[in-house]
Amino acid sequence: MNMKTALVLLVLAIATIFALVCVLLTRGRGPSTCQQQPLEQEDTGGGQSLVFADLSPEEMVQVVRYLRGALGVPLVDASRAKPSDNCIASIDLQVPAKAEVLRFLDEGGARPPREALAVLYFGNQPDPNVTEYVVGPLPAPAYHRDVTVRRYGGTVPYHRRPTLAVEYQQIMEVLRGQVFPTAPSFMHQVLEYDGANLAALTAAPRGFQSGDRITWFALFQNVSGFFVHPVGLEVLVDHSSLDITQWTVSRVFYNGQYYTDMVQLESAYVQGRVSVQKVRRAPLDGDFSSMKPRAPRAAPFPLQFEPQGPRYSVKNNHVLFQAWSFAFGMSVSRGLRLFDIRHQGERIAYEISVQEALSVYGSNCPGGMSTRYMDGSFGIGHYTSPLVRGVDCPYLATYLDVHCLAHSQLPRTTKGALCIFEQNLGSPLRRHYSNLQSLYYGGLVNSALVIRSIATVGNYDYVWDFIFYQNGAIEGKVQATGYPSSSFLHGDGLRYGNRVWEHTLGTIHTHFINYKVDLDVGGVKNSLVAHDMVFEMTRAPWSPEQQIERPQLTKEVLDTEDQAAFRLQSKLPRYLYFAANSKNKWGHQRGYRIQISSFAGDHIPEASSMERAISWARYQLAVTRRKEEEPTSTSIYNQNDPWTPTVAFTDFINNETITNEDLVAWITAGFLHIPHSEDIPNTVTVGNSVGFLLRPYNYYDLDPSIYSHDGVFFTSEQDPTACDTNPVACLPAAASCLPNLPPFTYEGFRNA
Repeated sequence: MNMKTALVLLVLAIATIFALVCVLLTRGRGPSTCQQQPLEQEDTGGGQSLVFADLSPEEMVQVVRYLRGALGVPLVDASRAKPSDNCIASIDLQVPAKAEVLRFLDEGGARPPREALAVLYFGNQPDPNVTEYVVGPLPAPAYHRDVTVRRYGGTVPYHRRPTLAVEYQQIMEVLRGQVFPTAPSFMHQVLEYDGANLAALTAAPRGFQSGDRITWFALFQNVSGFFVHPVGLEVLVDHSSLDITQWTVSRVFYNGQYYTDMVQLESAYVQGRVSVQKVRRAPLDGDFSSMKPRAPRAAPFPLQFEPQGPRYSVKNNHVLFQAWSFAFGMSVSRGLRLFDIRHQGERIAYEISVQEALSVYGSNCPGGMSTRYMDGSFGIGHYTSPLVRGVDCPYLATYLDVHCLAHSQLPRTTKGALCIFEQNLGSPLRRHYSNLQSLYYGGLVNSALVIRSIATVGNYDYVWDFIFYQNGAIEGKVQATGYPSSSFLHGDGLRYGNRVWEHTLGTIHTHFINYKVDLDVGGVKNSLVAHDMVFEMTRAPWSPEQQIERPQLTKEVLDTEDQAAFRLQSKLPRYLYFAANSKNKWGHQRGYRIQISSFAGDHIPEASSMERAISWARYQLAVTRRKEEEPTSTSIYNQNDPWTPTVAFTDFINNETITNEDLVAWITAGFLHIPHSEDIPNTVTVGNSVGFLLRPYNYYDLDPSIYSHDGVFFTSEQDPTACDTNPVACLPAAASCLPNLPPFTYEGFRNA
């Protein structure tokens, strides 16, 4: 072997060794961590959205401190107040008047003063009442004004006050300490009562006429998922007196029979005159009601991630996503709300907010048959729950804290109670494949921004979403899950639901959700227009002896509030839209269409003595003139006095003209729930989702999503695997990175 050959072999050997070393060094190395790219657009709002921002804990503390010093009366912490005390029930943002806000946002006017709305219970005075004060300016309050009469046309009687958490605690103390001990044999032998193994669930409203505060409490085994563990005992508590020592049980129900009190029940039991249905004692995990998985762990579920970081921004209470921007907040009573919603810089809506969640139950037990829950009175925002990363929202969503002051004089922070995320919905927003004449494909992934909160009000969990699509549409959606409420199965119980366990009747009930949608389409002044269709019978022009049935467009301007009030089961025009005073390129009035998704049950008969309190549920849609004195469709005081409602929505509809006016759409969506065995252990969201869509209707000259950066288009003459032709082809390189997953944390039980 000559020297030249040896050198060549040596070089080849060195190159081979080098290549092998490179392979070995890189074989175990995974892809790099995804790097966040700067957003194409910056948030240049200058903090204007803060006019809608929720109160900070510091501001809440300042309001409490001011009221304690300025009112000149003793204020007891609401977490330990007796009905005969004065206390601060809640503090929330006082949203400024719309005209003031628009002058500030659109005309460079002065920023409206920042104010709080405080609800106070005055039980320690000759004329007990509920009073609402506006307190400001924040962050250093210097004034307060009583707005109760201006808002409600009179004072709010004390019996209408929403029930504080401490009042339920006081009722349970009376039951445990004074009532249950009067039936020792029954309680121990039938219910195996040990002082802690029973939980109570309130019915509402509380009585049959104004002034009543008499509540049925159904008893359940105190285990996980107690809502489906009824024991058959229910008690009617009269807690109308401001003196707790005067509270009494005025009726008792057990397994289909009524008794005057627990003493009579005990006597009947000892004498063998009670039909006993003893319920097997459940373990603490609830057994059949436990949500603990019954299957071993397997491969992880699919995970979405953002290869170049989020394509949206959240600054204070302002969100920016592609062509969308909006401000968000959380009302203590009504929950999630949005303000100043804009697309391509133009305001589409001034406010979109949840108003109320109503459930009407049926049963042959007194607690169930008398229940009509109005969740706003309990506090949809107050009971907003902490979110579990990766389950309640995508793992990589943005999680935000929510601050609230209610039922206590101290603010409470719920960690990670609101989430914002962009979601690839796994389907095209639009697409077309052409194999006729020209050969091409065009499409756009349906990727949308979601803002979500979940409120757990008693047994139900409501998942509240507002969704923003690239074509300019907005969706408001609620999904219901949690535990079904139940009654003890006895007698003719199957007329009111399905048996879901040995002694458990899943009781029939309705859900009604009400939204306020203050659209400002092309400006504040709008009209309501209905488009629909009829079949027109005509003769074929080329063959007059033949008849053709062709769809024809119908058009109608709805001039008055009465015309725009659509009853729950009535026929709604298929295309109903808010029309602007401007036209698009093609000569049509620019508009936004309202499309409702609902399969509601029937509304309570209007002959009912309490129907006016929930009269918003008469209508699937009602459009009224916007008025500052009509800010909400209901009141937190309606729950405990529905017979003389503080706010009756039907009074909003008085045949005023709605042509070229500032209008509000009040939307009601709902569903009928007949619980069934698959609602055990609890109800799933699938099929239990209702809401509405706001869709551009001739608002643009063409679909605005055509300007999305996510669009895909290629022809038969192009290489679809080339990045410069098809952005999806770039994904193997652009998305071959590891998402930066933060460690899982959860602080949801810290304030429980």
